[in-house]
Amino acid sequence: MSAKHDSAVGEQPPNGGRKVANRTKPESRLAMVRRARRINRELAGVYPYAHPELDFRNPFELLVATVLSAQTTDLRVNQTTPALFAAYPTPEDLAAAVPEEVEEIIRPTGFFRAKTTSLIGLSIGLRDRFGGEVPSRLEDLVSLPGVGRKTAFVVLGNAFGVPGITVDTHFGRLVRRWKWTEQEDPEKVEAEIAKIFPKSEWTMLSHRVIFHGRRICHARKPACGACPIAHLCPSYGEGETDPEKAAKLLKYEKGGQPGQRLDPPPDYPGRPAQPLAPAAREAG
Repeated sequence: MSAKHDSAVGEQPPNGGRKVANRTKPESRLAMVRRARRINRELAGVYPYAHPELDFRNPFELLVATVLSAQTTDLRVNQTTPALFAAYPTPEDLAAAVPEEVEEIIRPTGFFRAKTTSLIGLSIGLRDRFGGEVPSRLEDLVSLPGVGRKTAFVVLGNAFGVPGITVDTHFGRLVRRWKWTEQEDPEKVEAEIAKIFPKSEWTMLSHRVIFHGRRICHARKPACGACPIAHLCPSYGEGETDPEKAAKLLKYEKGGQPGQRLDPPPDYPGRPAQPLAPAAREAG
């Protein structure tokens, strides 16, 4: 094999004949940063419609929905919040709620007792400390019950336009696969990724990476053969590389299926999700 081919990019994969990353020597910091920024640019072309996948109409609804999204899908949250916000449209309403009644509404999202405690607690905090308004500062948000940095950055980035990196399970998995970081702790991941990208990119970077993790780069079986950035991925081959088999692994709009939002943005190319069926709501 010639020196030209024994380089940082290797053999031709089956995914459209594009070269994939096949690194045989350590990658410099500068090369990694350049590759990371190129991945972000290419993901922007793949997901120009990337957005938060929680339905919300105001900062309070986004905060509540994000707290509910722990250990469940955004789809299940979106199917549950219409009834919750119809009953408790403001922090003042939710702060005065009977816990058992809130638990019954949010039961389908799982961990409903702990989530109810957080929702009522944060609503009391909003009512008593912030005049019923969701604050737009990180230190204020994380002072509320049930609100950590991940939740705070979702709210800041999408309700107030304050840049932030949302390190959920998808984001952490992908940035480690792409060798942007080896860190496992979310705050350390956040700090390292923040050094790679300008602050103006943080919120949209988070959306793009999470979109890609949900649709193509799955935890157990990534669809490597259908991945548009396989040529930049040092972990290519961890999943299915055959294009036809990989295509069957695609989810949401990439797989021709409904998305997670009942009320998606106008530019979303897929189909809206459906409301929670009465039987599923009763079963919880």
